[in-house]
Amino acid sequence: MSNRYGLEIRAAAASDAAGLAALLSETGAPVGTADVAVRLEALQRDGGTILVAVEWGPPSGLIALSPVRTLDAPRPFGLITTLVVAAESRRRGIGRVLLKAAGRAARQAGCDRLHVRVGPDQRALHAFCAAAGFTEADHLFERPLLKRGSGEG
Repeated sequence: MSNRYGLEIRAAAASDAAGLAALLSETGAPVGTADVAVRLEALQRDGGTILVAVEWGPPSGLIALSPVRTLDAPRPFGLITTLVVAAESRRRGIGRVLLKAAGRAARQAGCDRLHVRVGPDQRALHAFCAAAGFTEADHLFERPLLKRGSGEG
């Protein structure tokens, strides 16, 4: 996709699964290599974009984006569900380069804005988003979907 000062930004491939699993473990959400490969393929099949930043060796950064359509907006928005840069690679502009590439991908998918999912305990990501021009908006609530007949109330 692009190459800047030895940093390559490209679509994630199944061969990146082990490196992506290592990156995700840094976020406190350990995922096995096989699970990452399956999820990567499913996200791409469903129209998502997963980009990696590679300098040398395994990926040093990752961003995952899915276009989301709603009834109340004429165009979809790009939902960034994962943005992580390896601890030893932070503060070098990799997150911003990934964000810029994701913005291009979102525009190509017809999106007119980006949303980033940030957990309450992700202070560094919150600060990064604020510095990158995001404003805090809608709160997101969630609940699990229970199987029919399981006593959902």
